[in-house]
Amino acid sequence: MADEAAGAWAGDDDAPGGAPPGGDRRTRRRGGGIRAWLAALLLAGVSVLAGCRAADTDAVTPVPQLLAFWPWLLAPTLLALLLAALARSRTGLLWGLLLLGTIAWFMEPYGKVTEPHGAPVAELRVLTSNVEVGRATGSLITAVRRERPDLVFVEECDARCFDLLDDAFGPARTTAGKEPAPRGGYPYRQAVRAPGSHGSVILSRYPLRPAAAVRGTMGMPGAVATVQGRPVRLQLAHPMPPLPGGLDAWRSELGALRDFAARTGGDDPTILAGDFNASQDHAAFRRILDTGLRDGARLAGAARAPSWPSRTTPTLGAQIDHVLVSPGFSAHDARFLTLAHTDHRALRIDLALHG
Repeated sequence: MADEAAGAWAGDDDAPGGAPPGGDRRTRRRGGGIRAWLAALLLAGVSVLAGCRAADTDAVTPVPQLLAFWPWLLAPTLLALLLAALARSRTGLLWGLLLLGTIAWFMEPYGKVTEPHGAPVAELRVLTSNVEVGRATGSLITAVRRERPDLVFVEECDARCFDLLDDAFGPARTTAGKEPAPRGGYPYRQAVRAPGSHGSVILSRYPLRPAAAVRGTMGMPGAVATVQGRPVRLQLAHPMPPLPGGLDAWRSELGALRDFAARTGGDDPTILAGDFNASQDHAAFRRILDTGLRDGARLAGAARAPSWPSRTTPTLGAQIDHVLVSPGFSAHDARFLTLAHTDHRALRIDLALHG
């Protein structure tokens, strides 16, 4: 019965001009059945992920972990199509082609993009980097000196990381200040000083005043920068990762970032940057974009350039490090920078604030 069922899904293996000997025919049918079942298993697994993506849900482990690698679902789908073709399964071929169309459909960048109104009134270079519990601080300092950003968002900055930043750029000013520092100087800081991966800091050449931080397991400081006389709301993002036992914390902290984005309003210049531990293929991240913020990498033509894990990028990975901006910003020249001793690539992006 099993051979008959597999043979039915695998199609007819009889060759024209007469059937082969019985033993050879059974062997071919058995081989076709194995290929058909393997194709079915691959297609079923991809179908679960495609169903969750279409239903706008991150579901349960392992769905959110695998959704981060959405474009690479093409690999098991194409393998399944090959197996279905070898098994002569019309059902498998049709199933696989439908999945390919679904994957391609959702590979398109999420959300609509419109050009900001008014002429540019300020140019901003922003850099964000997860330095993996401070290990990549030295490499980050080298990149900052080379790239000369105006704003730097640093995640997982431990005590030694803070010391190295002070040695490289001088201590933070104790007063707010009124004038921007020269390029390459960062006297203005807003930080959450905490041990290990929980510390984080925003470095700025523009004067900062403190703003309420978004609450989370790891530090997510906020500030307001004065850029050409205009207030720009800054918020560092570093929610918990979607670990198998920590999906509730991941969803809750991404939800807190979404609430922040909704409070700032589309008319307030806002930059929300950092390690989101989420990609555009996660429903929890798309809800942040639904508030009106836009992904700067997408605006600059790098919508799916992977940032993690750095050892396999750009061949394989997910874009989980982002610079999100309000509609008053345009973006260009996004670059992902490889730093030593961290599993994240840094993101450097040039922004223009429009009047």
